[in-house]
Amino acid sequence: MSSIQITVDGVSRQVPAGTTGTELFAEQHDVVAVKIAGVVRDLATALHEGDEVDPVTLSSQDGLNVLRHSTTHVLAQAVQRIRPDAKLGIGPFIENGFYYDFEVTDPFTPEDLKAITAEMRKIVKQGQRFVRRTVTEAQARTEEADQPYKLQLIDRKGHPDEGTGASVEVGGTELTMYDNVDPKTGETVWTDLCRGPHLPSTKLIGNGFALQRSAAAYWLGDERNPQLQRIYGTAWASKEDLKKHLDFLAEAAKRDHRKLGAELDLFSFPEEIGSGLVVFHPKGGIIRKAMEDYSRAEHEKAGYQFVYTPHITKQNLFEVSGHLSWYKDGMFPPLHVDEEHYPDGTIKRQGQDYYLKPMNCPMHSLIYRSQGRSYRDLPMRLFEFGTVYRYEKSGVVQGLTRARGFTQDDSHIFTTREQMKEELTTVLQFVLKLLSDFGLDDFYLELSTKDPKKYVGSDEIWEESTRTLQEVAEASGLELVPDPEGAAFYGPKISVQARDAIGRTWQMSTLQLDFNTPHRFGLEYTAADGSKQEPVMIHRALFGSVERFFGVLLEHYAGAFPLWLAPEQAVGVPVAAEYAPYLAGIAERMRVAGIRASVDTGDDRMQKKIRTHAKQHVPVIMIAGEQDVAADAVSFRFRDGSQRNGIPVTEATEALSRISASHAQINTAEDYEAALA
Repeated sequence: MSSIQITVDGVSRQVPAGTTGTELFAEQHDVVAVKIAGVVRDLATALHEGDEVDPVTLSSQDGLNVLRHSTTHVLAQAVQRIRPDAKLGIGPFIENGFYYDFEVTDPFTPEDLKAITAEMRKIVKQGQRFVRRTVTEAQARTEEADQPYKLQLIDRKGHPDEGTGASVEVGGTELTMYDNVDPKTGETVWTDLCRGPHLPSTKLIGNGFALQRSAAAYWLGDERNPQLQRIYGTAWASKEDLKKHLDFLAEAAKRDHRKLGAELDLFSFPEEIGSGLVVFHPKGGIIRKAMEDYSRAEHEKAGYQFVYTPHITKQNLFEVSGHLSWYKDGMFPPLHVDEEHYPDGTIKRQGQDYYLKPMNCPMHSLIYRSQGRSYRDLPMRLFEFGTVYRYEKSGVVQGLTRARGFTQDDSHIFTTREQMKEELTTVLQFVLKLLSDFGLDDFYLELSTKDPKKYVGSDEIWEESTRTLQEVAEASGLELVPDPEGAAFYGPKISVQARDAIGRTWQMSTLQLDFNTPHRFGLEYTAADGSKQEPVMIHRALFGSVERFFGVLLEHYAGAFPLWLAPEQAVGVPVAAEYAPYLAGIAERMRVAGIRASVDTGDDRMQKKIRTHAKQHVPVIMIAGEQDVAADAVSFRFRDGSQRNGIPVTEATEALSRISASHAQINTAEDYEAALA
C-alpha cells in the first residue's frame, strides 16, 4: 500500500494513502474534527501528501464552533419533524451558541421550544452520523426545490458572507450537502445544504445544549426581506459547562442595565421620544453629573481645553471629512432647509441639506483651523462632551449600550509627527488611570488595522500609523490582541478592552491615529524652521459614550455604586419618629460637607424603611435612637446588613467625605474600616 508524508502537531509522519482524520486520531476520543493548513474540516476528511494536520478537540473554541453548528442541524431536523411545512433559512454558530431561522405559519411559543428540545434529545441519543457529499448546482436545486431560502443561498455560491451568517451554507467554490444517517439502518433521515464541518455523530452533542428563546428576524438581516422566526440556543462540551454558562447568563440578567435602570429610577426610553433615545431621571442625573464632573476635572489637570460645537451642520462639512462617502448609512437623513420659491413654484433660492452630526472631529478641525498655529501651540488638546446621532437599525438598538443619540467625551489632539508617539503614550496612561478611578482595572488592548476595501490615505502613512500604535501598546505591558481590518476609514486605532465584575469584556476607550483628516481640512502649523507642516490628529473617546459607560458601570456594580457615584449616599432611618429631627441635623451637616444625605420621615416601620433603601442599594443607612442622641453619635448599616454603631457625628461626616474622595467601594463594615485605614 502506498503512503503519504504529513505533519501532525508539527511532527512529520508517514501514513497509508487514504488515511482520514478519524483513523489518525482513533485513540483520542475528544478529537471531533481536524484542522488542515489552518482550516477546520470534518474528522472523516481524507488526508493528502504534505498536509499539515492538527487535532480539534471538543472543548477547544474550534471544537465548540463545530459542536454548535452541528446542534443547529439537529434543531432544524427536530423542527421539521414537528412542523413538516417549516421552510429552512440559515443556522450558524455564534458566540456561545447558535441559531436557526425558519419560515413557519405561527410563531414559536415556549411550549414549542420544550417539544423541540425533547425531539432534539431523541436525535442526539440516536447517534445519527453527519455525512458530507459534494453536489452540483443542478443537484442542489433539485434536492432543495421546496426550500425557497436555500435556493436563494445557492445563488450566493462564491460570494462573500457580508456578515449575514450565510457562509455556513454556501460561499465557497463548491456546494455540499450533509446527510444525517441512521447508524443502524444506514438510511438518510434528514439532509441540509451546508458547508460544514460537523461532528462525526449527533451523540457527541450530549446533554450540553439548551434552547433559549425565539424571536423575529429578517431574512439575511435585511428589513426588505420576509420576516422569519429565529430560535436561539447554546451548546457546550459538557452538562457542567452548560450549567456554568446558564448561571452566568442568570447573573448577567440580574445586572441588565435596562432592568436596573427602571428598578432604581435612573433613566427611561419614552416611546414618544423615539427608539434609542434616553432621558435621565434625577437619580440617574446625579450619577451622570458625578461622572462628567470628575472627568472634566481630570482633563483640566491634564491640559485639555474645553470646546462646544453644534448638533447639526451643513452637508459640505461631512463631504470634506469623508463621512458622506464612507459613513452615510450610519447617519440620519438630511434636513433640507432655506429653499425659497416663486409664486409659480419655481425655485427662487436653492436650499441646503443639514445633517445631525455623527462625529465631533470635523468641527474640532474647524476650531483648529480658525487661526494660525505654531509648533509652540502643540500638542493642542481639545475636549468636548459632544452629543452625536447615528442611525442604528432598530434591531441593534440596545438600551444605553447601543443608542441612536449619545454623548461622547470626545478629544481631538493635534500634535507634531515627532511628538505623536510620546503623546499617544501619555494619553493611553491617562485613559487607563481614569478608567481605574471608576473601578475598572482589568484591561487588554486591541489593535485595529486597515480595511483594504475602506480607507483613505497612502499605504505608507497607514504603515507608520499602525507601527506607532503597536509600539505604544506593547510598551504599556498589557496584552495586545489583533483586530484585522477593524479600523475606521481614516486611520488605525487602539481599543481599551475592560473586563467587568463577572468577566465580560467591554470596549471602552479608543485611540485613533489620523494623518488624513488634517490633510483633508488643510490643517497646518508653522514649524521651528518656518516651514508649514501638517499636524497629526489623535481621536480619543475615553468613556466611548457617557450613556454606554453609564450602562457598563451599572452592570459592573449591579446597581450598587461606590459611595462617590451613588445617587443617595446616606439615608437616615430613625428608630422612632422622635429621633427624626436629630437625624435631620446630621444629614444637614453631611450635605454641607458635600455628602448626598437625607432622612426617611415616612410612616413605614423602621425595618420596612431599611428594606426599601437596601433594595435601592443605598451605601449607608444611618440609624439613630436614644443612645445615639445621648452620645452625639450615629450608627451605620451597610449593604450586607453589617453595622458600625456609636460613630461620633463629626467622625461619621469626615469618614464619608474621605471615602467618597477615595472612590472606595463600601458594601460591608469591613470595607468601611479598610477604606479609612
